[in-house]
Amino acid sequence: MVNYEVFRTPQVIVYARDAFERVGVETALRGKKALIVSDGIMQSLGNIDKCIEILSQEKVQSEVYAGVASEPTDQYVAAALALFKEKNCDVIISLGGGSCIDTAKAVAVLASNGGYIGEYMGAKKVAAAPPVPHIAIPTTAGTGSEVTDVTIIINVADDVKMMIKQPAFMPAVAIVDPMLSMSSPKKVTAATGVDALSHAIEAYLSKKAHPMTDVLALAAIRLIVPNLRKAYSHPDDVEAREAMSTGSMYAGMAFSNASVCLVHGMSRPIGALFHVPHGVSNAMLLPAVLEFSQEACKERLADIGRLFAENGRSLADEAASEYAVEQVKKLCLDLEIPNLKEWGIDQGEFENMLTKMASDALISGSPANNPRIPDQQEIEELYRVCYDYQFTADELPGKVS
Repeated sequence: MVNYEVFRTPQVIVYARDAFERVGVETALRGKKALIVSDGIMQSLGNIDKCIEILSQEKVQSEVYAGVASEPTDQYVAAALALFKEKNCDVIISLGGGSCIDTAKAVAVLASNGGYIGEYMGAKKVAAAPPVPHIAIPTTAGTGSEVTDVTIIINVADDVKMMIKQPAFMPAVAIVDPMLSMSSPKKVTAATGVDALSHAIEAYLSKKAHPMTDVLALAAIRLIVPNLRKAYSHPDDVEAREAMSTGSMYAGMAFSNASVCLVHGMSRPIGALFHVPHGVSNAMLLPAVLEFSQEACKERLADIGRLFAENGRSLADEAASEYAVEQVKKLCLDLEIPNLKEWGIDQGEFENMLTKMASDALISGSPANNPRIPDQQEIEELYRVCYDYQFTADELPGKVS
């Protein structure tokens, strides 16, 4: 009988203000020519040029793939991999949000192991060779992808968001610099911030949670709860941005080792089929899923509720678990999170996709980690609840039973 836990992180984590300056040193230790995987926003902000300059100071050459333009797809992976091989690169740097980091993770594994990225889903193909060294530099505070061994890649042909988890996808180095997140627009700050909160909450509620992940999940919530609204309302608040970056990193390490649950299982099909950014779709689902799960995880949800309450230590489990759900709803309302209808998804089209979405969610495996494990019909009903869900308590639909 297995009675031990495994905890994985990058080999090196460099974090706090101005950590970006370390990219040259860390890259030079691992290669001579880097492929920088990024996007047009980082190019326009000058962050790619700054990265190239820092690398050159350490005599590291570089090439740039800035073609990541949305949620990560197998097409971006193929294009970046082709450039990596063509230019004879030997190390990868991802600079951007989770889409850039996830794309680079896939390239790092395929460059040394070959095949199509979809073959690695469900461990049908296991990466036996070490991946190309990957240095991940997030520019948003939310996905936590820089410290996880998970990549999410959309199979464009099948409209499936593939969740792939293997140790080989873990970056060698994570560089977490809150100053890079200062330029994040309000909507991105909100979406990625609730994404980080979702990671922490699901890691703590997961059936696979263990003591080390519990410590990190709760630490993440303690940082995110008082600072997300500050970062959203006052984008130049460096202390809030720093707290969010650290909280996102803690949440990433927690969920990478404890797994996510129903929110993420249901979120991926929405992203694949309706092109809703991952953080937004998580936020759209989180309150309703917590209501669905509440009776099966009352004590743990109560722990989270007490972190929201100034005098929360005195709350009994029933009240504290209710408070957690109410505060998550209020947070989504304050951050102007839309529901699926408000996002612009046609209801008829949404109904037509319910069976596929629920099936894809179950196939991902994440719902099986949830405190209350749903079946196909329950997931379909949850999607319906979330379609026009109102985050205000007065207008809140009844709990899903």
